[in-house]
Amino acid sequence: MSADPATEAARRRTFAIISHPDAGKTTLTESLLLAGGAIHLAGAVAARGQARRTTSDWMKIERERGISVSSSVMMFEHDGKVFNLLDTPGHEDFSEDTYRTLTAADSAIMVLDAAKGIEPQTLKLFEVCRLRDIPITTFINKMDREALDPFELLDEIHSKLAMDTAPMYWPAASGQRFAGMLDLTTDEFVPFRRLEHGEQGFAVEERQKRGSNSFLHDVRDDVRAELEETAELAREGLPKFDLKAFREGHLTPVYFGSALRRFGVLELLAGLGANAPPPRPLRATVKGVETEVAPGREDVSGFIFKIQANMDPKHRDRVGFFRISSGRFKRGMTLKTAAGKGFNVHNPMMFMAQDREIADEAFPGDVIGIPSHGGLRVGDSLSQSGDVVFQGIPNFAPEILKRVRVKDPLKQKHLRKALESLGEEGVTQVFKPVHGGDLVVGAVGQLQFEVLDERMKAEYGLEVIFETSPYQAARWISADTRADLDAFIEKSASQMAEDVDNAPVFLGKSAWEIGYVQDKNPKIRFSDTKERAA
Repeated sequence: MSADPATEAARRRTFAIISHPDAGKTTLTESLLLAGGAIHLAGAVAARGQARRTTSDWMKIERERGISVSSSVMMFEHDGKVFNLLDTPGHEDFSEDTYRTLTAADSAIMVLDAAKGIEPQTLKLFEVCRLRDIPITTFINKMDREALDPFELLDEIHSKLAMDTAPMYWPAASGQRFAGMLDLTTDEFVPFRRLEHGEQGFAVEERQKRGSNSFLHDVRDDVRAELEETAELAREGLPKFDLKAFREGHLTPVYFGSALRRFGVLELLAGLGANAPPPRPLRATVKGVETEVAPGREDVSGFIFKIQANMDPKHRDRVGFFRISSGRFKRGMTLKTAAGKGFNVHNPMMFMAQDREIADEAFPGDVIGIPSHGGLRVGDSLSQSGDVVFQGIPNFAPEILKRVRVKDPLKQKHLRKALESLGEEGVTQVFKPVHGGDLVVGAVGQLQFEVLDERMKAEYGLEVIFETSPYQAARWISADTRADLDAFIEKSASQMAEDVDNAPVFLGKSAWEIGYVQDKNPKIRFSDTKERAA
């Protein structure tokens, strides 16, 4: 292994997987990890018992419900490349966690259900990728079930996402008739074989070259005729893959397959390795000057995009997920925030979902865990010099606000501590009213409250009650002068609160009230996002 940061960065592919719930994202994750040799037994979400324990969904609530509610990180090697897979929650109630994770990704795989096409949450997540100029590879999943016409699927991607589609393979029918796919680059046929019961690994069949006796040998006549006709139409009528257009976000290469049957996954992984971008230079401020930080820069730098509390419930731990942007990280290094606070990183971790091992070194594109008992926040920039500040990661104003109290009044102090810990993690947002009273918790959707309730019980032993709040909206406030800000806070004290960073927040009884208060106080800025940066 080379120790040169630029050389090692070129081997890295750091990507996220985005999809609507139930499109098969977690199953695809498992299949990719199996392909990379990172696990030996793929767990399907729909399976029962032991097989259901998927690697990426490690929280108790995730295993019980079969959904992802927290982002996880997994690293594996395949064919000379190092892949950092960032798994994200599919449910829209956890879109903020997904957004933060996407700040650490260089590309994304968009998973579509072949029978449903583009669903609402897919569209939302795609827009986030577009905001960050993240190139997207499309995987159309569940081809072994009845599916929409491939041309219809590609046309929907083109029209809804305003992106060209370049199929890399073409499917031979779908559902019970699904026979495999044709490689449009090499003109070889990849036959589909259903895995035998209990069979692990991949049902890899020999590729059939056009012109050989084996070409489409076992394929039904009607499927063969359909494939030959539609593949020719796809070749002639659809765009060819263009690396530059893909990396600029104008075109998506499209792969077909079945994550559950582990078909098409190896082809998808090969495509990622060949075409997905390695870590890119990132915009940052260095010693007060705006510039780009290139992966090959010697100074180790990066940013915290996620805090996870209680990965090990026995030890009440807190881990900052640190995406390395430049330099060669070595265990024992001291990294500093822009404010000059130093962290001596003695026990950095490499992740395999919940499993972790000590990382002796890491390179741009890698994600390492930095244990922290407080002091690290989402959005913090860290570097050896302490001179680098990357673009911040925003917090979004919550859409539902509820009061929270603990059933046992003697545990009030524990409640505050637990909520602040989970608030820093980004599970929910926590607001402390200026004039005391119950803490107010904000979330994007109802499911977040259910997750919060379950995690409070499981990780902190606290029974909590959520009550209707008189507030419906929260906005961060700022002003040009401290005097103007203080005057407003004093005047509106009954509706003022602080977030976990002690930033002032105005709690409105409605969106209309916020608009009204804003009009009456032109010196005060009301914002529905807050950048978290060191």
